[in-house]
Amino acid sequence: METKYYIVARIDGDYAWLKRTDMEEEPLFIARALLPQEIDEGTKLKYEMLQYEII
Repeated sequence: METKYYIVARIDGDYAWLKRTDMEEEPLFIARALLPQEIDEGTKLKYEMLQYEII
């Protein structure tokens, strides 16, 4: 499974916009329930094995 790196670009209510930092890709619109509770705009995330974790 591929490891992907993101930054939280924007928080919009119960959703967040994630921008890939390791390659160029369209921003990802994802439910905050799938992300760690501690996220804020600018938080760096790693996606691996179907889970997001703060790095």
